[in-house]
Amino acid sequence: MTKDQLVQKYMDVFYRSSDFDSLHNIFSSDLKFEGPLYAFNTAKAYISSLKKSPPVNCSYEIIDEYSNEDSVCLIYHFIKGGKKTTMAQTFTIESGRIIAIRLIFNVQAIT
Repeated sequence: MTKDQLVQKYMDVFYRSSDFDSLHNIFSSDLKFEGPLYAFNTAKAYISSLKKSPPVNCSYEIIDEYSNEDSVCLIYHFIKGGKKTTMAQTFTIESGRIIAIRLIFNVQAIT
């Protein structure tokens, strides 16, 4: 899979299918996830968190996308329950797997 396909797979699982176990196929086992609410140091811990508290009734609209040799950055509107905020999410790719995800947004905009 290309880096863009990896990121698209992640977004599809997160926002549409909720087949979180399939993320093991695209994440490095030592995935680093960093966001304003949570941080994880393994794919297993991040996937477990998604299973315990899955995203429900939310969607996104891509504003822009940037990429370079080993990373992709998505800027998008996150929409849930009539609230909308801008999010930026970076994905670092190595050896055909996502090794790091950083999520940036204003938590107060959706709470």
